[in-house]
Amino acid sequence: MLFAAALFTFSSTASTSSPSYPAESVGFNHVAIGWHPSFHESVGGKVPLGLRRRALRVLVTGGAGFVGSHLVDRLVERGDSVIVVDNFFTGRKGNVAHHLQNPRFEVIRHDVVEPILLEVDQIYHLACPASPVHYKYNPIKTIKTNVVGTLNMLGLAKRIGARFLLTSTSEVYGDPLQHPQVETYWGNVNPIGVRSCYDEGKRTAETLTMDYHRGANLEVRIARIFNTYGPRMCIDDGRVVSNFVAQALRKEPLTVYGDGKQTRSFQYVSDLVEGLVKLMEGEHIGPFNLGNPGEFTMLELAKVVQDTIDPEARIEFRQNTADDPHKRKPDISRAKELLGWEPKVPLREGLPLMVTDFRKRIFGDQEGSTETAGGLS
Repeated sequence: MLFAAALFTFSSTASTSSPSYPAESVGFNHVAIGWHPSFHESVGGKVPLGLRRRALRVLVTGGAGFVGSHLVDRLVERGDSVIVVDNFFTGRKGNVAHHLQNPRFEVIRHDVVEPILLEVDQIYHLACPASPVHYKYNPIKTIKTNVVGTLNMLGLAKRIGARFLLTSTSEVYGDPLQHPQVETYWGNVNPIGVRSCYDEGKRTAETLTMDYHRGANLEVRIARIFNTYGPRMCIDDGRVVSNFVAQALRKEPLTVYGDGKQTRSFQYVSDLVEGLVKLMEGEHIGPFNLGNPGEFTMLELAKVVQDTIDPEARIEFRQNTADDPHKRKPDISRAKELLGWEPKVPLREGLPLMVTDFRKRIFGDQEGSTETAGGLS
């Protein structure tokens, strides 16, 4: 018990932040490793045959969250030194606990709306609540994270010469009038709706990212992420897959909003992580749609959940929520052609892995909190 408690004791580390912005951290001392601010110019190139790829220092904001923690697993596995910055609003310490004894890993409790000074080669900027339950809870904080947080991370990238990747979202397309959605589609977004803090926040973050690229010659990448599922999702975050899985496990009705004919496309988290890494290491800015083009209505998704967990689970219809998009499906032709990426895990293969994780966490087995997305490629 003492050892477990020690894992989550965060001590002040002056070397990982500027004197004006203290942050709590645990892990390796990245200042002592040695820093090469111009290395980002070559990290996207191919490593010659017979030479080992040089390990990088990588910052992942929101790295204790669902997607961020799986990305951290991937980066640590390939030999990089990783710094996670997270305020733990939606992130969970258990998602990264298995890395805390690794000398190449550090986690800093810090909110990206405040500046921080770190020395890294790459920045994956994932920090932001990504579910309606969380971003509607505090919409002003959500848009501040998207705008001020992104501005701070872009400023850091400019100062230290790091390559910057923004995780944007399919929500920039709003309730699309074009189907499927291609990256050149500008979207149909309500700027004053209840989802606007997230939708417009991400659109502004994309604008800032491109302005830093054009105005400061910053190396940037933009990913537009579509619905993603897998182990470590927040159980009660209000997103449809986590809702259905948790409800079926708890023997509750599956709540379908509206007529259930709305469509979404669901990608397994390991596919998304692979796409993010390929985008960061590649030579193209984007934006790139990263999603699974397999399209399901909400009723079809409910049927898959029933087949996976409980065929007797009943469906309960409720009034639809405001600004809920009717259709969502990515055109991933650009990612296929320029990144050599496409998802590999079908819903009926990935969902059981998520169910195993949810079952362990809902019924008290904390081993599920550190389950990885491994086993599928």
